[in-house]
Amino acid sequence: MLELFRLEAESQTSVLSAGILAVEELDRSPDTIEAMMRAAHSLKGAARIVGLDPAVRVAHAMEDCFVAAGKGTFRVRPEHVDLLLSAVDFLSSIAKAEDALAPESRWAATAEVLVGELASLVANGTSPPVTSPPVTSPPVTGPPVTSPPAASPETTGPADAPAPTAARALEHADRVVRVSADSLTRLVGLAGESLVETRQLRPFVDGLLALRAAQVDLCDAIASVEERIESGEVVAPSPLGGSLGRIRERADSVLAGLMKHVEDFESFARRNEDLSNRLHHEVIVSRMRPLADGIRGFPRLVRDIARTLGKQVRFEVRGEETGVDRDILDKLEAPLSHLIRNALDHGIETPEDREAAGKPAGGTIRLEARHRAGMLNITVTDDGRGIDVESLRGRAVARGLVARQVADQLSELELLEFLFLPGFSTKDQVSEISGRGVGLDVVQSMVKGVGGTVRVAAQPGRQTVFTLQLPITMSVIRALLVDVGGEPYAFPLTRIDQILHCRHADVRTVEGRQYFDRDGASIGLVMAGQILGIEEPGQPVDPMPVVVVSDRGQQFGMIVDAFLGERDLEVRPLDRRLGKVPDINSASLLENGNPVLIVDVEDLVRSIDNVLMGRRLSRVEFEQLAERSRRRKRVLVVDDSITVRELERQLLQARGFAVDVAVDGMDGWNAIRGAHYDLVVTDVDMPRMDGIGLVSLIKNDPTRKDIPVVIVSYKDREEDRLRGLDAGANRYLTKSSFHDETFVHTIIDLAGEPLS
Repeated sequence: MLELFRLEAESQTSVLSAGILAVEELDRSPDTIEAMMRAAHSLKGAARIVGLDPAVRVAHAMEDCFVAAGKGTFRVRPEHVDLLLSAVDFLSSIAKAEDALAPESRWAATAEVLVGELASLVANGTSPPVTSPPVTSPPVTGPPVTSPPAASPETTGPADAPAPTAARALEHADRVVRVSADSLTRLVGLAGESLVETRQLRPFVDGLLALRAAQVDLCDAIASVEERIESGEVVAPSPLGGSLGRIRERADSVLAGLMKHVEDFESFARRNEDLSNRLHHEVIVSRMRPLADGIRGFPRLVRDIARTLGKQVRFEVRGEETGVDRDILDKLEAPLSHLIRNALDHGIETPEDREAAGKPAGGTIRLEARHRAGMLNITVTDDGRGIDVESLRGRAVARGLVARQVADQLSELELLEFLFLPGFSTKDQVSEISGRGVGLDVVQSMVKGVGGTVRVAAQPGRQTVFTLQLPITMSVIRALLVDVGGEPYAFPLTRIDQILHCRHADVRTVEGRQYFDRDGASIGLVMAGQILGIEEPGQPVDPMPVVVVSDRGQQFGMIVDAFLGERDLEVRPLDRRLGKVPDINSASLLENGNPVLIVDVEDLVRSIDNVLMGRRLSRVEFEQLAERSRRRKRVLVVDDSITVRELERQLLQARGFAVDVAVDGMDGWNAIRGAHYDLVVTDVDMPRMDGIGLVSLIKNDPTRKDIPVVIVSYKDREEDRLRGLDAGANRYLTKSSFHDETFVHTIIDLAGEPLS
C-alpha cells in the first residue's frame, strides 16, 4: 500500500507543482484551482489510508488553501508560490522516505511548521517567510518523472512563443498575439462548423447541374421536333412551326443563363470550400504544440534510471517537431513516461546480458511521432529482450484470470492484451521504477479517453513496440461513412482495422455462426443492422462490404450495405439527457444537413461479443469463466485514488470476492453496462462523473436498479450522507471504516457470502 501511495504521490504532486507554477504565471483560473484542490484531496485520502499523518495534515492544509481560493475568500498570488512548493516538496519527499512511518520521525515537526504557515496564509492572505526546516529524503531508486511546467491558458500559436521582449530581440521572429485557450477552443469549433456548413453548398451545385442537364435535354427535344417538321417527317400546322421556333429560342436563352449561373455558383462553392478548409487547417495548427514541449524531461529520466539500473541506454526522438493538439499533449506525458520506464526496467538488458546475446552493450529506446493518414502515430520502441509470451500465459493462469485449458488456446495477440489489465505485471518484485501493474492501464485509459487505440507487438530477444494511434484534433475526426439499412453511420478511422469485400463463397458456418478467414485468422461475421437494431433490407450483396473492428484482442467483421467514402466530421456530443446511447459515441452533420451517428467501437465490440459467442473466448469471457468456476460474488470498486482502489480490492479479495475496478464514475458505468455485478462500491468526488451521478444512473435503470450500492467517502457530514442515500445508495460509509471490519461486514450484509 505504501508503494501505491508513492506512485499516487508522484502523480498528484506533479499536478500540484504544475498548478502552482501556473499561478506564478498569473493563471488563477477556476480549472487550475480545482485541479490543485482535487490533487490535494486525493493525496490526503491516500496518506490517511497508509497512516502517514504528517502528509495528511499538510495535504489537508493545502486543500484548505485551494478551497478558499475557489470560494473567493483567498487569492493565490505569485508571492505564495515558495511556501506552496515547499509543501509539495514535503509531500513528495515523505512519500519516498524510508522512515516516513517511524515513530518520533522528523516529519511531524516539519509538517507542524508547514501547516501553521499555510493556515496563516489563508487567514491573513499574506505569505510568511518560509521557516520550515529544509525537506530532505534518503536516496530512492530512480528519480521522479520531471514534468515541464504547465502551459498557461494563453497560447501564441503552434508553440508557446517567447516573451514579447525576447520576441522583439529575435531578428526574424513572427509577430504574435496572445489568445486565451478557451477562445481558441471556441474558434476551433466555429471553424469546424464553417467547414461542415460550406460543404452543404455541394448539394446545391449538384442540383443546379441536374437542372442544367434537364434543360439541355429539353432543348435537344425541341430541336429534334423542329428537324422532323422541316424534313417533312411530321406534318404540323404552320402556326405550330413558328411557335416551336420561339420556344427553342426561349429555351436556348434560359440554358445560356442557367449555364452562366451554374458556372459562377460552382466556382463560388469551390472557392468557399477551399477557404473553409484553409481556415480550419490554420486554426487547428494554431492549437498545435510540438511534441518536444511535452517530453523535455524524458532524456534526464532515461539517463538517471539507466544509471540506477546499471544499464547503458541511448534515448532517441524522431519527429519531435510533430504538431500535437494541446489537449492531447497535456495527457501524453504520464503514459509515455510509463512506457519508457517499462522499457528501461523490463526491456533493456544489462550490458553483460546484451553482449552475451550478441548485441551492443548499449540499448536504444526510440520515441517516434508522425502524422499518417490524418492520424497522430506515436511509437515507443526498445531493442531489448521483448516479451516472453509463455511466461505471460503462465502468469495469467497463476493470477486466476483464465483457466489453463483456455490459456493454452490463446494466440499471442490475445495474451498480450493481458498486459493492459489493471494490476497486471510481469515482474515478481515491485520497484520504484516499474512492476506496480498500473502503467499500461494508465496508457490505455488515456488513449481511449481521447478516442485512440494502443497496441503492443514484440519479437522475443529483439524488441518491443508500443503504438499509440490518436486523433490529430478532438474537434474534427476523419471517419468512414457506411450505409446500414438506409441510414449513414460513421466509423472513426483510428478504430478501423480494415475494410474489404467478402464473397459469399468465402464465408463458412460453424454451429450456426458465420466466419471468414483473413491472414490465417478466423473472424466472426455479423450484420451491422442486427447490432445497431436496424431492420435489414434482405440478402446482402455479393461481395459484401465488411468493416473489420477490434478492441482488446477481440476482432469482428461487420457487414454493411455500402461504403460511402471518408469524411472530416465535426464531432458534436449527444445531449446528456439521453444518457449513454448503446454503441454510439457522438454525432455530426453531413453536407446535406442530415445527421450522422458516430459509433463507439469499444461498445460495439462488446455488443457483437454478446451476439456472437461461438469464437474463441475473449478476455472478458476469460474473467467470466474463471469467476463461474469459482462461483464467486462479483463487486465493482469505483474510485479515482489508486491507493483506495487497491485497498478495497485487497480487502474484498481476501474475503473471497471477485473484484473489478474503475477509475471514475463514467468508467464505472461503462463497466456495469458490460458485465453483471452483485454490488458496487463507489467514492463521491471523482472526475467526469461523480459517485452521486453513478448511483442515480444505476437506480434509475430498470434492469440494474436492484444492484446494492455502497458509498465510501471521506465526507462525514450528515448532509453528505443524506445526499448519498437520497440518490439511492444502500449504505454510506466513511473511509475510516477500513480500519475495522465495518466495510467488509457491510459488503457481506448486502451482497451475501462471497461463495454462492
